[in-house]
Amino acid sequence: MTIEECIYKNSLKFPQKPALICGNQTVTYSVFWQMISSYASDLNKLSECRKMIYQIYRTAQNIDFAVRYFAAHLAKIINVPVDNDISKERFEEIENELSASASSMCGEHSVADIMFTTGTTGRPKGVMLTHENLSAAAENINAFVSNTADDTELIALPLGHSFGLGRLRCVLSKGGTAVLANGFANIKKLFETIENQHCTGFALVPAAWNYIQRISGDKIAKFAGQLKYIEIGSSYMSETSKRKLMSLLPQTRICMHYGLTEASRSTFLSFSNDEKYLNSIGRESQNTEIKIFEDGEIGVKGPHVFYGYLNGEKAEFRDGFFLTGDCGKKDSDGYIYLTGRKKEIINVGGKKVSPFEVESVLNSYPDIKESCCVGVYDEVYGEVVKAYLVVNKTVDYKELRKFLNGKIETYKFPASFETVTNLPKTESGKLQRLKLK
Repeated sequence: MTIEECIYKNSLKFPQKPALICGNQTVTYSVFWQMISSYASDLNKLSECRKMIYQIYRTAQNIDFAVRYFAAHLAKIINVPVDNDISKERFEEIENELSASASSMCGEHSVADIMFTTGTTGRPKGVMLTHENLSAAAENINAFVSNTADDTELIALPLGHSFGLGRLRCVLSKGGTAVLANGFANIKKLFETIENQHCTGFALVPAAWNYIQRISGDKIAKFAGQLKYIEIGSSYMSETSKRKLMSLLPQTRICMHYGLTEASRSTFLSFSNDEKYLNSIGRESQNTEIKIFEDGEIGVKGPHVFYGYLNGEKAEFRDGFFLTGDCGKKDSDGYIYLTGRKKEIINVGGKKVSPFEVESVLNSYPDIKESCCVGVYDEVYGEVVKAYLVVNKTVDYKELRKFLNGKIETYKFPASFETVTNLPKTESGKLQRLKLK
């Protein structure tokens, strides 16, 4: 069943129930479906005139965007949502890519969305997702997070990104109420919305949680009896941060996922149920199979895995598994641990070093706020580790090396350090290590 079919069924089951709330505007499921149907009809007429295959547009955190998005699916027109603040040049580049690749969008599978990756290690790619992919992902996510039709979710994540748009599909497919908010910058307003709209759940990236805590301290604890669930994803979150959030919201089901635009939410971790494994990315989502290949690369298989890339760009598959480019290991209980990106693994004299592992230890040093490790050329070893540090105060490197003793092997020690004011990251908070090489 497509997401649109779910929304239609909910419009019959809960006609007067709020589907979307944005500021002072509230739209019931009945009215929301009427708006979607009407706009889909307009798109169909336009499509007949122009032979319209796709619509590319800047996203907005409002009800009009939601109507436009689902109506395109209903009209069998492909959505290509992009960031609202995308540059004119990049917008034109994407338009040209789409125009040149129109034929690759039409195949035996029905492409619903084309989402452009954030490009952590290279040029952003156009990921083609089918209606089946979107429905399968929503089913997997809802099953783990356990949100229901009785929930009201605050969606402050940008709808131009896979995470935020995925949450919108999940809430509406279950018949819940989605409250749209414009980001996390105004914490006071955010908390007022959670309280006034009686929100029972929301989603965020680790950087947003760090910001919330820095600005408001422990005030989120006032919602301990109200918040039923939180979904976290998109980038690394320290065990310290996880335990802090657990302590403030002990009754809340806090879930964290691992996934890519190409394979949304392929693993899940429940902070309370999986407390012994907080440094892992959890276990496979339902209907998902994950394999760690001999070279350490993580492969994912399942109905949520994407159809292909725009432009016919080759996607790497092995034995039916999509190769993620991430490296990891799996323990005897089935929990998976990330060890780094395949292109980012550092080869020190034939010994493989995960930058992620070294960063985790460095980040536990009191004077280091965050770090990023890359491989740099060395005449003897070929490559050695270099660490870029964002610090709270000046670091004594001799003391830091003493701190590393016994925590990681000596060949993994950074051979050099450089203090910087910030680290290159994507908008969702992922480190872009290759930009430092």
